[in-house]
Amino acid sequence: MSAPGFGLFQLPEEHQDLRAAVRAVAENKIAPYASDVDERSRFPIEAYDALRAADFHAPHIAEEYDGVGADALATCIVIEEVARACASTSLIPAVNKLGTMPLILAGSDEVKRRYLPPVARGEALFSYGLSEREAGSDTASMRTRAVADGDEWVLTGQKSWITNAGVSKYYTVLAVTDPDGQRGRNVTAFVVEDGDAGFSCGEPERKLGIKGSPTRELFFDNVRIGDDRRVGAVGDGLKIALRTLDHTRVTIGAQAIGIAQGALDYAVNYVKERRQFGKAIAEFQGIQFMLADMAMTLEAARLMVYAAAARSERADADLSFFGAAAKCYASDVAMRITTDAVQLLGGYGYVKDYPLERMMRDAKITQIYEGTNQVQRIVMARQLLKG
Repeated sequence: MSAPGFGLFQLPEEHQDLRAAVRAVAENKIAPYASDVDERSRFPIEAYDALRAADFHAPHIAEEYDGVGADALATCIVIEEVARACASTSLIPAVNKLGTMPLILAGSDEVKRRYLPPVARGEALFSYGLSEREAGSDTASMRTRAVADGDEWVLTGQKSWITNAGVSKYYTVLAVTDPDGQRGRNVTAFVVEDGDAGFSCGEPERKLGIKGSPTRELFFDNVRIGDDRRVGAVGDGLKIALRTLDHTRVTIGAQAIGIAQGALDYAVNYVKERRQFGKAIAEFQGIQFMLADMAMTLEAARLMVYAAAARSERADADLSFFGAAAKCYASDVAMRITTDAVQLLGGYGYVKDYPLERMMRDAKITQIYEGTNQVQRIVMARQLLKG
């Protein structure tokens, strides 16, 4: 299946060319390592090198900060095509955007010029520290603290479920700066560097999927950082964090449709070759109905993600609804499609000699991170009721 392209919904030629370029890199330099990355739970260094060589590792960063200046739709296409081959690898461009988006939205020019160019040049990865053990969906209840001390801040606490922790050089970290202040207006964002004294990472989590992307806790033991590493105004951290998620949930939708597309492509090829009762199983109507439903829902999800990406690029007022809807619908679709793809392969779908069980495991996380799909429905409902 290809991306939608009829009439007004035809992708611009530059985006079609981008898709072809990313797919070539993904098929030739990322897909060959995907199984080993998953099996050994190792960071996909070969894929990272390939992405950096092609400038696909952080395409969203503007040209003025040494980036290529890809728009939100182009960034989604990059993530989608990489996820089609290896979901773990797709978290490199996705989390680079997640980690840097607070800086792009609210950082001073000094902060942007200090931290964005190294990421754009492929010299550093950038992660995002928001969630905690007791503050998952309830982000405002975070316990990590930042106490002012002259022109410095002292951070204490921990963060959980941090994607690419341990390989990233920089981290956007949210911390309470006024414990007695109004809930939700007492959090501030900072940049923490991997070499800061008192900063450390926990052991990698043993996960169901996306095993090539390390997930760890972050620990802050009186970490001193200068006020020049503050992102945005004091007290605006949670507002910045939620604005960030409005944009980056769209990229999780892109990751989801990429995983689903990879599963559907593999299943289609398999059913055309697999023979039972004297003919290819693709000739059975029951199989055809499954494939039709898989393709139909995937195309609907893709259009929703692309529509949300356009709103992200324009920073539309309804982005919160569309970002949540795209992430929620696309991830639910990815879970259904990968499950059905496993079913189409029968016993072969259940074993690691074939990639579909990995795709099914990888798809699950898209329903959970950057806000569970239950939380996405709350976000959508609140937007409707506000309107």
